[in-house]
Amino acid sequence: MTVLLLEDEYPAAERLQRLLLQAAPNAQVLAVLDTVAGALTWLAAHPAPDLVLSDIQLADGLSLEIWEQAVVPSPVIFTTAFDAYAIRAFQAHSVAYLLKPVKLAELQAALAKLQQWSTLRVRSEELKVDATDSAVSTPNSSLLALNSIERMLDTLRPYKTRFLVRQGEQMLPLPVAEAAWFLSRNETVTLVATDGRRFVLDYTLEQLEGLLDPARFFRLNRQIIAQLPSVRRLHPHFGGKLMVELHPAPAEEILVSREKAPALKAWLEG
Repeated sequence: MTVLLLEDEYPAAERLQRLLLQAAPNAQVLAVLDTVAGALTWLAAHPAPDLVLSDIQLADGLSLEIWEQAVVPSPVIFTTAFDAYAIRAFQAHSVAYLLKPVKLAELQAALAKLQQWSTLRVRSEELKVDATDSAVSTPNSSLLALNSIERMLDTLRPYKTRFLVRQGEQMLPLPVAEAAWFLSRNETVTLVATDGRRFVLDYTLEQLEGLLDPARFFRLNRQIIAQLPSVRRLHPHFGGKLMVELHPAPAEEILVSREKAPALKAWLEG
């Protein structure tokens, strides 16, 4: 496995290389670069590596600018001391978003996810060729297998594990497990924690839908996304709608449309 390492702090680069060789002894670090400009130049002159291991903040800017300025097909594992760039990171073939100091077990898990992702991608491309060559009038084994693999690929997405929230003059990491529900009002999204605390987030509900694990979170309507343990009861409502009882309780009743009610029931049943 060939790796391009982007890191502007020498001790951190040395540590990451040691961790990488422990996690993947066959890894070959092709270059260690500390700037966005240097990375863009290197990528333009060399074949894409199997993996980019990148800090977010480099000497001349954010490494995310690399993916915004060039097409980089390589998957990337981001390492950073900050949690604020997760959305942009996920748009850059991100396999994982690891907070510093990176732990060996976390890097090993990210590399295992990369291996699964790569294997499934190869099989998916093979099946697409098989499906194209076969009759398309009825579903066949290749198409069914392709659909299964694409669903498995979806499960490998790097869902968010915590939020960096502001409490007074301080900022603290809040595990996603402590988020009961998210409410959008007047273009402001508020995270309501399981203990009732409230934090304003710099996300839209649409962005959160892509960052949160759909097995744990469900968008009830245009205003609210709830985590499974916060849903206490469902009450039938007029017109086939459902009223959802949440904990902590919101200030107003939460309704789910008749069209969305079956999906909510299926989600709750697991």
